[in-house]
Amino acid sequence: MSMTVGARSTQSSEINVTPLIDVLLVLLIIFMVILPEHKWGEQTLVPQPSAESVEKNPLAPIVIQLKDVGESKRPLLKINQEEVSWDALEPRLTAVFKVRVDRVAFVKGDPEVDFEYVAQAVDITHHAGADRIGLLGKQD
Repeated sequence: MSMTVGARSTQSSEINVTPLIDVLLVLLIIFMVILPEHKWGEQTLVPQPSAESVEKNPLAPIVIQLKDVGESKRPLLKINQEEVSWDALEPRLTAVFKVRVDRVAFVKGDPEVDFEYVAQAVDITHHAGADRIGLLGKQD
């Protein structure tokens, strides 16, 4: 409603816009309710692997285990349950990573093993050609 102050001796030529705003708000609400659900985002096509590229027998992951043999002694090393000496670790891993597409290795140590030896195993694995190295904890 429009409001005038004072005595109204002459006619006013102002347009009352209150009904117009009410109508616009009602139309806005109607269009918001009627519009179909709009899904935001881009549509993408995710490439699917071809049947040829999928390996039928994927290679087992490389797990380097450090077994504790007592205090102040270097732990025993195993690559996938096969014992390896510390000197032969890097050449053995280099040979393994040459034939693999994924160069991922996991290092698993006994809780009693000093972290110094775990860090050495990770460093040797990295120098042998591993792109990613994960640390495995004890399984619950």
